Amino acid sequence: MGLQDRRSFLHRCARSGDVVHAGLVVTLLIGVWYAQALEVNTGKVHFIEVMNGSSVLLPCTYASCIGIKNLYFNWQFKDNGTLIKLCEATIPAEGVEPNVKIYHERVEFVGSSKQSNISILLHNVTFEDQGDYICFARNPKEKERNHSAVFTLFVVDELKVVDNTLTVIIVSVLGGAIGLIILIMVVKAVVLAILNKVQEKNKECLVSSSGNDNTENGLPGSKADSKPTPKA
Repeated sequence: MGLQDRRSFLHRCARSGDVVHAGLVVTLLIGVWYAQALEVNTGKVHFIEVMNGSSVLLPCTYASCIGIKNLYFNWQFKDNGTLIKLCEATIPAEGVEPNVKIYHERVEFVGSSKQSNISILLHNVTFEDQGDYICFARNPKEKERNHSAVFTLFVVDELKVVDNTLTVIIVSVLGGAIGLIILIMVVKAVVLAILNKVQEKNKECLVSSSGNDNTENGLPGSKADSKPTPKA
């Protein structure tokens, strides 16, 4: 390989490295942008089962690291593939309550922009209300990007009774086992305390018995040494 070929090869490598670095920078910028994007959330559990004729809360909250301005949102019900708008509003700025337009007589807006909450309440639920409810939001600060979350509603005649027998049995067994362990520890502590007292008493008895033996045998340090010597 000649000198000119080597320079050409190194030049191509440098250009390739620049492309890789540029790709990494773009990827990082996109990641930061998505991290700051608006998030719409309908809770950890995205469905609920309610009784016919009752009222139900359809939860939805939003969050944005770059703040909001003229945030538009609406709720829609998906009825056999057709989207029916239930309500809509625009939040001018953070902490400013929106003027919500309601398009369904049984829908009530119960959210608050101070809590970033755009939840609604559906009254007197019927079987026709069963299906998917879409919480939609768009923040102009993000160049009109759209965000949404789905909450599914199931309507039943009566709620299922959950059989907690197994749970009660498990809790009872665990509670009994814990109680037994505590009882054993208490009994052990009491027995050890009694044994310690018995050992102390035995030591005292041994010391006392040793002193009495010395006295009787007339050993040095005993009471026999304290008698006066008879005169001649």
